[in-house]
Amino acid sequence: MTEGRRAIAGRTGGKLLADALVAQGVTHAFCVPGESYLDLLDGLYAVRNRLQLVTCRFEAGAVHMAEAYGKLTGKPGVAIVTRGPGACHAAIGVHVAFQDSTPLVLLVGQIPVEETDRESFQEVDYRKMFGPLAKWVTQIDDEKRIPELMAHAFDVATSGRPGPVVVAISEEMQKRMASVPDIGPADVLPPNPAPDALPRLMKMLSAAERPLVVLGGSRWSDQGKADIRDWLLANDLPVSVAFRRMGLFDGTSPNYVGDLGVGADAGLVAKAKESDLILAIGTRVGEPVSQGYTLFDMAGATPIVHVYPDQAEIGRVYRPALGIVSEVNAFAAAAKAAGAVKKPAWSAWTRELRALRVAQATPPDYEGPLNLAVALQALEKELPKDTIFTTDAGNFATWPNRFMHFGEKQDFLGPTNGAMGYAVPAAIGAKITYPDRAVIGFVGDGGFLMTGQEIATAFHHAVNPVILVFNNQMYGTIRMYQERTYPARVSGTALTNPDFAKFIEAFGGHGEIVETTEQLVPAVKRALASGKPAVVEVRTNPEQVTNRATIADLRAQAAKAAGAAAPVPAQAVRTPAPRRTGPRPR
Repeated sequence: MTEGRRAIAGRTGGKLLADALVAQGVTHAFCVPGESYLDLLDGLYAVRNRLQLVTCRFEAGAVHMAEAYGKLTGKPGVAIVTRGPGACHAAIGVHVAFQDSTPLVLLVGQIPVEETDRESFQEVDYRKMFGPLAKWVTQIDDEKRIPELMAHAFDVATSGRPGPVVVAISEEMQKRMASVPDIGPADVLPPNPAPDALPRLMKMLSAAERPLVVLGGSRWSDQGKADIRDWLLANDLPVSVAFRRMGLFDGTSPNYVGDLGVGADAGLVAKAKESDLILAIGTRVGEPVSQGYTLFDMAGATPIVHVYPDQAEIGRVYRPALGIVSEVNAFAAAAKAAGAVKKPAWSAWTRELRALRVAQATPPDYEGPLNLAVALQALEKELPKDTIFTTDAGNFATWPNRFMHFGEKQDFLGPTNGAMGYAVPAAIGAKITYPDRAVIGFVGDGGFLMTGQEIATAFHHAVNPVILVFNNQMYGTIRMYQERTYPARVSGTALTNPDFAKFIEAFGGHGEIVETTEQLVPAVKRALASGKPAVVEVRTNPEQVTNRATIADLRAQAAKAAGAAAPVPAQAVRTPAPRRTGPRPR
């Protein structure tokens, strides 16, 4: 037989699927097993030395782990779930990947094709179900097309605006034999800025007096982040980051001016409105960044240079003065090569914005034995320079955003779609991806009890993230809105919690309880030194419902807005402190 025409041995569809993942360079897959893909599981057993299968406890947790892998590596994270309920549980992770622009491939077991449209056991039409949540949804019913469709799934996940792809795999297809070759990744060069893009950008920048950079997006490489940093610093530009993208720029830099997202500093928001040129690099300029689409004029009164890898997103809401279609790392390289503006007019403006950031990061004198701002700033000084942070959704998450300064080599993973239950599985996925790096997860008491059971996965796969559970015995964000709109009428937001330290100890892990400012750093250091999965329960003051307001403050504001004669007295609005379980010396 001639070269290039060698015989290809027949393989089952399950084996073809496993080999297709290996051919695409997949090293980890996160799953909850199901009968609908037994043959794929058997195929994965055959490649177990090349692809680590991570067994999870809940489908949403599995997809969050895969999504964290995708955020950290820029390569598609892979999750595998079973049909029906398994796919429904996984949907939240797909939505995270979609709104966060994270490359992801989700494989879903499917019913036998001949049973379609009979409402067979666990039957779901995944094209309809995932259509609004994914970049592409397909189903493989012909085993001979497995290499083709799997290769295309990975291409779609990483092309243009990255995102999730869902591939349903019918049950009987996995059993049939086919003799087809594997297909590897395509060698595709990324989109680069048009030849006149950087000259036009530099000309606009030269004419500006109050520019502001908003840095966001996904799939940034280390080199790309270094290139964009060098260009931004060479031009002395003030740099903000998009919602939960703190890992893209050094928070200790004199050019870092804060994050534009939920809980953003009002001073930075005001300055953004004063800016005469916005450089939106990698970010969609979506609802959190634009403060509910109020930050800029949609017709383009404030000139915006929008750099994004997908032309369909440029001008989708805000009409830019200049749109540059480019992959973010390619743009960073081109920008660095373009050099610096001569005698920029905005140095004083940059220092003014930086001063606002320094001021808002200065801890106030919060009431009670735990000043969380002071404690977090003490903690950041003790953590490794390459720590990975994950965060959940909730008011607690605004404390690290406001008061911590994330370094250049650190990563920060958070759900920009506001999904609760993300932080714990994301921390486990991050630790599996980079086992030699410290991983710290930030989660509220509400979010922890959504997916906290995934800590079992950390034990099963011998990784040891440290999870900080901020316990105020309430759904704090909703309570905040409740107090603003219906003050003193608390409904549906109070929580009853376990002893979180004992929870992790039941698994054989390391538990700590923190109630004062001075206890946080030693507790986290002991947790890291333990070498075990760890939970540090941080008991916060429930009255301090945000880092800027107490419940009494919110009720007073609501009373004023309603024209009340006097606000509700502060002493009447105290929420019961978290339930104590006795002293726990550490």
